[in-house]
Amino acid sequence: MFDIGAMKQVLQDTARSLRGYAKRLFMARTVNDLFEGVAFRAEQELGWNRTTMSKGLHELASGIECVDGRKGTTGRKPAEAHLPNLLSDIRELVESQSHTDARFRNNRLYTRMSASEVGRQLQKQKGYSAEELPSEETLRCKLNRLGFHPTRVQKTQVKKRSKKPMPSSTRSHASGSKRPRQIISW
Repeated sequence: MFDIGAMKQVLQDTARSLRGYAKRLFMARTVNDLFEGVAFRAEQELGWNRTTMSKGLHELASGIECVDGRKGTTGRKPAEAHLPNLLSDIRELVESQSHTDARFRNNRLYTRMSASEVGRQLQKQKGYSAEELPSEETLRCKLNRLGFHPTRVQKTQVKKRSKKPMPSSTRSHASGSKRPRQIISW
């Protein structure tokens, strides 16, 4: 009639495609209809989480959806929630030290100030205390989000020797090879 392996695969794929309350409700109905309400058997046969199925069975019996509490209510608030002027202060400090790409290959703004230097300048110029400022990594993320990309100042490069030999050079021979050294012994 029908293949049990194919039926298991359909049930697993359907549960995988659903989320939240709909998934738990589907699992609970499947457990009630096929496994006589025993979540342990469904866990063994289909590999579903027994806790999720038990929660779904409870929701199905009571008719009330359980709220997960994972809809953005948890977690730490961003630094701007505690320090509302932080982003504008960072922008004000860094804009004077920023420049665009010299070759105009992109629209990025590069700054010579590192995240730690931005933290020091916020304390010095804007009056923030070290305890209230976010970490250096957070300041780095804020700089990137504002469009500033810290870059190192390139040190001046020593000009390489010219390839054209000068007449006074020891390498000015036409063959290009070195003259053998003469060893003078006394």
